Amino acid sequence: MLPDPTVPPSLMGLLEKLGTFTSPSLRTFAALLTGMVAATGKRTVTGMLTAAGLSRTWSHDRAHAFFSRASWNVEVLGLALSHLLVRSLLTEGAALTVAVDDTLFKRSGKKVFAAAWQHDGAAKGPHPVGRGTCFVVIGIVVELPFCSRPVCLPVMARLWRPRQGQSKVEIAASMVRLLAVCHHTRTLHVVADAAYHGKALRTLRDNVTFTTRLPANAVLYDLAPPPTGRRGRPALKGKRLGTPAELATTARFTKAQVKHYGRTDTARVSLFSLGRSGGCDCGRLGPGVWSAAVGWDCG
Repeated sequence: MLPDPTVPPSLMGLLEKLGTFTSPSLRTFAALLTGMVAATGKRTVTGMLTAAGLSRTWSHDRAHAFFSRASWNVEVLGLALSHLLVRSLLTEGAALTVAVDDTLFKRSGKKVFAAAWQHDGAAKGPHPVGRGTCFVVIGIVVELPFCSRPVCLPVMARLWRPRQGQSKVEIAASMVRLLAVCHHTRTLHVVADAAYHGKALRTLRDNVTFTTRLPANAVLYDLAPPPTGRRGRPALKGKRLGTPAELATTARFTKAQVKHYGRTDTARVSLFSLGRSGGCDCGRLGPGVWSAAVGWDCG
């Protein structure tokens, strides 16, 4: 049995608020989490047990079985964590800022499930690729009193398999929809890089906005007109608005102070709305999306 002093009472009280574990699973999870925080080396299962001082007290199978056979769900845990973060760190009714990205965990060996050669943004050299497993992650961006800049606290993650199953955009949209349902009384402002655009964003809920960078060759269209009642396929998009470069030539820009990468710069911003069901040539704008053209004022 895990000695009580091993897990700090403040941490144990926080974990109990999640309410997603049975009593035995909660004790195992608390011990592994304590070991993960205390570990100075690799945070493997055995590494967490060693850091928690349990490598000679517990059977290693108890920790491995927690991940393979215990009755708990990682997404339910993530949603419970998101509610805890919102209640503790955000004011009543405040909008959620949600960040979307993916990360590659390098893995070697022929039997590693879903491992493949794929893009690695952290790789050095002319070829940014690595072999491993890739997870699409979403997190809630919050401001903490002891930090000088906002931090992103991950709440959900799903495995992406190259050329198999859903794309990264579809996985991200699915998690955002789930998070939006659980926080249906709040607005979710989702931000992502240029890799996240596609038709999957059409099905986002009305309380979600999605901000991303469109490709230079993207073509924006107005909303699809209402059905005419005549025979034939209804129009899927409205009149052509143009590419981002074409729209920027006629847009009216205003200056704004933008904080990013630890500094404040002046940006020129032009904002226009495509409505609650925005559209473009491939549905890259979803419900509640505003299209923005931004240029940095380097002068």
